Amino acid sequence: MCYSAQIQADYRKYVKMFGAQMDIREFARLYWERAEGSKAKIPKAMDAPFLEPQNDDDRQIKEFTDRFNAEQANTLEQDLFKQRKRLADAERALQTKVTKAATESRRIATDKIDSAMRRLDDLRRTAPKDRDSRIFPGHYAPVLVVEGGKYVVKPMRYQCRIAGKPANYDTRFPGTYNARRDNLEGFWKPCFGVSHGLMLVDVFYENVKRARYENTPLETHEQDENLVLEFRPSNGQLMYVACLWSHWSAPGQPDLLSFAAITDEPPPEIEAAGHDRCIIPIKPENVEAWLNPDALNLDALYAILDDRDRPYYEHRLAA
Repeated sequence: MCYSAQIQADYRKYVKMFGAQMDIREFARLYWERAEGSKAKIPKAMDAPFLEPQNDDDRQIKEFTDRFNAEQANTLEQDLFKQRKRLADAERALQTKVTKAATESRRIATDKIDSAMRRLDDLRRTAPKDRDSRIFPGHYAPVLVVEGGKYVVKPMRYQCRIAGKPANYDTRFPGTYNARRDNLEGFWKPCFGVSHGLMLVDVFYENVKRARYENTPLETHEQDENLVLEFRPSNGQLMYVACLWSHWSAPGQPDLLSFAAITDEPPPEIEAAGHDRCIIPIKPENVEAWLNPDALNLDALYAILDDRDRPYYEHRLAA
């Protein structure tokens, strides 16, 4: 399972590489919904193209972003005030008598103050960092699709809710951010051969068990400890990750564009590191055929997945 990835979050990369159009309506809707209080998680690097707006559409999205950021800052500042008062109260109480309750209150307040300060600093930061482009399940990312015979970039949630399924599929099937290759004609049949997408990925991350990573017996560990590994193509190339996507709608609820990355059996170096799945980067020359699928010729689509890019994946423990 590709539980996290560092992506190309700037839609302009897709525009430059593929001559794609930006779906401004969907971008504006997403940013408006977030400003109105939705739980949409948008990576900071996705906001970056709108910080210096070039047209009215950009300016509108920047306004939505500024409003959201101001509300987030206000909430954090209110929490800071609350926690600083809690800390002061706890320290006054401890001057009189050391109690478990006051000690614990001081610890919790200190931790929450540190967390709020970090989040405020991150909210106000303008210098980019690699983690600004990292997505997790439930986060949004630009995805390249074909619409009306043209390449189009749309913002989509990284966890696919297939059209026609109930909204509670998000919790009933939390792993739907990945689509297993051996289940494309099963669970993923409504999307496979119908709605294909492409995500540009630099690095991906996987959870592995320490026992598998170290190739040691499980009983030699005090607990089944989890590690996070970073996998990166040794040649530094960008990965064109094959995806499926869906446009979900229901009466009285906002539309949802969402996607899943297709995964398959891992190459030897990933398996040796302790993980059993891997995303599928397709070759650049197969992008057009992948994004224009023929549901009556699934063999051709499987052939694209088989004829994948095959870099060597170097790994290290994630920071």
